[in-house]
Amino acid sequence: MSDLHIIILGPPGSGKGTQAQRIASGMGLKHLSTGDLLRDSVADGKELGTKARAFMERGLLVPDEIILGLIKGELASLNGEGWILDGFPRTQLQAEALSEILEEKGVDIDHILLIDVDPDVVVRRVLGRRVCQDCNAVYNTATLEEGKKEICGKCGGRLVKRADDEEDTIRRRFEVYKEQTSPVLGYYDKRYGGHITIEGAGDIDEITAEIIRKIK
Repeated sequence: MSDLHIIILGPPGSGKGTQAQRIASGMGLKHLSTGDLLRDSVADGKELGTKARAFMERGLLVPDEIILGLIKGELASLNGEGWILDGFPRTQLQAEALSEILEEKGVDIDHILLIDVDPDVVVRRVLGRRVCQDCNAVYNTATLEEGKKEICGKCGGRLVKRADDEEDTIRRRFEVYKEQTSPVLGYYDKRYGGHITIEGAGDIDEITAEIIRKIK
């Protein structure tokens, strides 16, 4: 079990979630996905989940304090276990707030990873993305066999397309990401002395191997 603490950044559709899962599995880290934390908290009916549901049902962004509360609670349960944080922070304010939480625990971030990918590649990738309704596993139609494009290979659940996985939406999200993430990278470069950039277009296995090589 590794005790590394890693943050992975990248635009929507860059594959950062997939790579985070692979790195977590390959290096013995806990995969902390803010999306999964939100969904699990809502499903469990926990206090923060109930608060988050009120925003999610109205199509509003969940406030930072709720996300930070979920992350803080999850970190408190790890007992020194290493982790990779996926989907957070997205703004400099979030990054600064996360740093305060980690300082309270005496934890430093060991690596900042950036999955860099061309927006046209993101569009093609996201348009083919499918998600399991039951276990949230993510697939792409380009890599699924004919006749198996609607069934999850892990749990047998139905694969669906996310409502916001449309080209115009994807390109808008990419632009918002660029505007928000530049200050985040600047903040972390100043605080931790730089980040690791990974080219996100290409074979998934090769990208995973490159990330692990650079981390080690």
